[in-house]
Amino acid sequence: MIHHKQQQASPSSESGFTIIESLVAIVIAAILLSAIAPVIILSVATRVQAKRIETATDAAKTYLDGVKSGTITVPPTTGESSGTPIKVNDYNAPSLGTLNCSTNAYCSAPSTDLYCIDGDGGGCSISSVNDLVIQAFRYNKATVITGGVTTNITDPAQGYQLGIRVYRADGFKSDGVNLKKAPSKQNTFAAGVGDRKSPLVEMTTEITNTATTFENFCNRLKDTANTDSNTACN
Repeated sequence: MIHHKQQQASPSSESGFTIIESLVAIVIAAILLSAIAPVIILSVATRVQAKRIETATDAAKTYLDGVKSGTITVPPTTGESSGTPIKVNDYNAPSLGTLNCSTNAYCSAPSTDLYCIDGDGGGCSISSVNDLVIQAFRYNKATVITGGVTTNITDPAQGYQLGIRVYRADGFKSDGVNLKKAPSKQNTFAAGVGDRKSPLVEMTTEITNTATTFENFCNRLKDTANTDSNTACN
């Protein structure tokens, strides 16, 4: 009788991963994730910041169109400091405090030069990350003499320079850090919640209407320091 010897099957080299191999794979995956995580975070933060600025720019343009068309009341003048007119660039940033604003309307607090752009309903609130607040002000360097006193023209029909700063509503929280203006500006890359105190957008533009005359233009824009120019506006 012939007896056949049964051969034992040799273990396959592809029968599975060992525990050590699995741990090595996990470590490698963790290293790769840690390497690309900062890039992902930076990309997301940049997109969020860009979206904030885009929304603020749209809000500023909407406000500007409203003022030009007359659907939004013209903002207050910059006023004076110690008898000297305050130019647009020198106008102070708004004060901190609770916002008392109706939807898409001027605020009554902390100051009346603030306009609410409601992003989530219910008016502007310092607890909202979607609401925007526009600080608007106007200035006309042309002067008028009344009763022997020289003052800057405040009649909006004669044209004026309009200044706009757009802030995040949550930047008005009283946390010990005041709101800022130029030269402070938003960073391209913003970590965490970003800079809540610097304006998202700042712009100035000239506003006129159908009642604005050539003489109004000339008085407001003439260069009085240039002796060769027609300062008489005639």
